[in-house]
Amino acid sequence: RNFYYITMLRDPVSRYLSEWKHVQRGATWKTSLHMCDGRSPTPDELPTCYEGDDWSGVSLQEFMDCSYNLASNRQVRMLADLSLVGCYNLTFMNESERNMILLQSAKNNLKNMAFFGLTEFQRKTQYLFERTFNLKFISPFTQFNVTRASNVDIGEDVRQQIEELNFLDMQLYEYAKDLFLQRFQYSKQEDHQKNRLKRREERRLLREQRAHQWPREEAAEVAVTEDYNSQVARW
Repeated sequence: RNFYYITMLRDPVSRYLSEWKHVQRGATWKTSLHMCDGRSPTPDELPTCYEGDDWSGVSLQEFMDCSYNLASNRQVRMLADLSLVGCYNLTFMNESERNMILLQSAKNNLKNMAFFGLTEFQRKTQYLFERTFNLKFISPFTQFNVTRASNVDIGEDVRQQIEELNFLDMQLYEYAKDLFLQRFQYSKQEDHQKNRLKRREERRLLREQRAHQWPREEAAEVAVTEDYNSQVARW
C-alpha cells in the first residue's frame, strides 16, 4: 500500500491559546506514550505540569510558566524526527543545536509530505487538496475566523510572550506559509495554462469543422444555380 502523509498547520499563537482553553476545560494527554526510539520518556525527562487528574481551570499565566509544557512549539516537535536530538533527553546536546536540528527536520518532513494545508487559508487548502489527490469535496470549506482562541483577549505583551515560547513554531509557520502560497500560485498558473491550451485546441477544431462545411455548401449552391439555368432555357 502507498501511504500519503498529510497535515494541517495553524498560526502558532492561535493554536497555543486554543490548546490552553482545551486544557482549561479538563483535556489531558495522559494516554499519549510519546514513544521515541522504542521507549517512552522517563518522568525526569518529561515531568508533568500539574498534580491530580487534570489541569482544569489553569490560568494562561500558569500555562505559560510551566517549562515542561508540551504545548510550546508543539507543531515543530510533532513534525520533527526527535531521535535526531536524543528524544526527550535534554542533556543529549546543547539547547541551541537541538532547536536548530528540530526546526530543520520539521521543515524537511513538511516539504516532503504529499500535502499540507493551513487553517487560516481554508479555500486554498481545499483547492490544493482536491488537485493533489484528484478528489472533489461535496461542499466548499468554510473559513471560521471566530474561534475560542480569537475570543481570548490578550495584550501585546502576552502575545509576545507566547510568540517567544513558540519561537520554533513561528519560524516553521512562516516557512510553511511561504511554501504553501508558492504551491498555490504555481498550481493556479499551471491550471490557467492548461485551460488556455484547451481553449486554443477547441478553437482549432471548430475552424477545421467549419472549413469542411463550406465546400459542401458551395457545391450545393452550384447545383441550385445549374438547375435554375436549365429551367430558364426550357422556358
